[in-house]
Amino acid sequence: MKIMIIGANGTIGRAVAQNLEADHEIIRVGKTHGDLRVDLTDEASVKALFESSGKVDAIIATTGSVYYGEFSTMTAEHFDLGLQNKLLGQVRLVLMGKEFLNPGGSFTLTTGILSQHPIRTGANATAVNAAIEGFALAAGNELKGLRINVVSPSVLTEALDKYASFFPGFESVPANRVALAYRRSVEGIDNGKVYRVW
Repeated sequence: MKIMIIGANGTIGRAVAQNLEADHEIIRVGKTHGDLRVDLTDEASVKALFESSGKVDAIIATTGSVYYGEFSTMTAEHFDLGLQNKLLGQVRLVLMGKEFLNPGGSFTLTTGILSQHPIRTGANATAVNAAIEGFALAAGNELKGLRINVVSPSVLTEALDKYASFFPGFESVPANRVALAYRRSVEGIDNGKVYRVW
């Protein structure tokens, strides 16, 4: 298969590429590095990405920013960061990318454990992740010959040095274990499923 990975330079993206590259052709996409470049907040950039890539068999998104901050000082502008970046970035990828997926192709989006288990300062992340999962659940019914799934990992073991204090009592997962869920989504038959790697 010809598989596009957006966010291929991140911890999860690298692990997914390493897991799949022996069996598939990988197109690594990043905002500043990669075989191709894209800014998911910019519709023209997403359009240019697909015009450059042509048809593919699977599109994986392992990217997206959200706002972390105390709820007492959060503003609508803060909240909009996650809406425009992680939520609409991945939604835009599906809305525009469906024309570039081969029949039987799949999308795999990324959320996280906060969709079900909020943390302090994570209201934006919880809302955005839950919205992406809801979008995939509904879109899976209307993609006509295509599939869409979501991978929702816990905090990554590789990121504990930076994020452990935000996730007290959470069990971490290594990126190579998370990568298995992306393979399952790409090579399997599921549609509208959330793979919770907790």
